[in-house]
Amino acid sequence: MPINATPTAIAEVKRLAKKRAAEGKETRALRIGMRGGGCTGFSYIFEWAEGQPTPRDKVFEFDGVQIVVDPKSYIYLNGTELDFVTSMMGHGFKFSNPNTKGSCGCGESVQF
Repeated sequence: MPINATPTAIAEVKRLAKKRAAEGKETRALRIGMRGGGCTGFSYIFEWAEGQPTPRDKVFEFDGVQIVVDPKSYIYLNGTELDFVTSMMGHGFKFSNPNTKGSCGCGESVQF
């Protein structure tokens, strides 16, 4: 299954990319992934990819926005949906990952 992104998430990525471009920063794509750590084992990576994706990266495109995932992270993120949510507690990107078995109380890390 591919990585998916909601229209709300794509609109927010475009807004942030435009802001970075106005600051003179290169914004080629958004890189998401997983790294070991956090209180339940893994935490999400969410950063700008300034260079070209590697030949092994998975690249997904949504309305002109590229999302890049390295092969190891893709194992854990396969089928994930990226969303941008606004609530009484604030706003931010949310990963809806069908592969997780649990998460910590703060929501910053997950377990598989």
